[in-house]
Amino acid sequence: MQPTATTTPPPEVQRLLTSATRLETPCGSGSMVWHRWQPAPARAGAPHLPVVLLHGGSGSWTHWLRNIDALVGSGRQVLAADLPGFGDSAPPASGNDADALAAPVQAGLQVLLGDAACDLVAFSFGGMVAGFLAAQWPARVERLVLVGSPGLGVASRNTVTLTAWRHLPDPAEREAVHRKNLAALMLYRPEAITALALRVHSDNTLRDRMKGRRLAYTDVLARTLADIHCPVYAIYGREDALYRERHEALALALRSAPNFRGMHWIDNAGHWVQFEQPQAFDAVLGAVLEESPPLRSL
Repeated sequence: MQPTATTTPPPEVQRLLTSATRLETPCGSGSMVWHRWQPAPARAGAPHLPVVLLHGGSGSWTHWLRNIDALVGSGRQVLAADLPGFGDSAPPASGNDADALAAPVQAGLQVLLGDAACDLVAFSFGGMVAGFLAAQWPARVERLVLVGSPGLGVASRNTVTLTAWRHLPDPAEREAVHRKNLAALMLYRPEAITALALRVHSDNTLRDRMKGRRLAYTDVLARTLADIHCPVYAIYGREDALYRERHEALALALRSAPNFRGMHWIDNAGHWVQFEQPQAFDAVLGAVLEESPPLRSL
């Protein structure tokens, strides 16, 4: 029997759900699920664009659970997606990789924001989705912030080896494998693999219905960046297992973007940088989002 996700979320997730508005937009044969947080009324007049958060592979909006408070506290409206085929969202009408998701995400943003632009912040697999979206619908994205994003022709499939777990009937065995996989790919410091990290990771992987993804190990994002003219920023964990000892190649690939604004490294952090070092990450992201004006190259 296949394992199933625990129905009651951890308190940290439940608190954020309580303060959010759940929204749904059409996707495939069902809906794409979003969560929206509004700033406090005292900050509502701040001249900020909405921030849209896209999560990583085998993830959900909870990849950002340690960062939402800081964004809302800065006076921003936050929209965090469950990408199609992940979390609570239905799969796309066709396709099983990042190139199939930009259209339903853009369609959802059209429903939620109309023609308004947003600041798009995207983690890992979500960075490829964001790149496709920014290239195809340039008016939608004022700034693009890539967080640990692959598809840059730098990491190969054998860079990190993950252990299979779905066949294991014993919850303790599955937890041991999740811990091993978090250490191999997602988190650099052993103490960062907390009960919360394990729970979020476990619940998210159970709801991953987008199998056979391959674009992460190509250079598709590097090629797409050449067609993106909004300001592009990058935030990566210095100890990201996908790019360790490949920092120069990574920075070179990111400079494919004509308006690349800079590479930001977070110390003592791995791939899931925004969870492992939330305060340092939030400080860098906040500074990036406040940079003004976001001039576009032509």
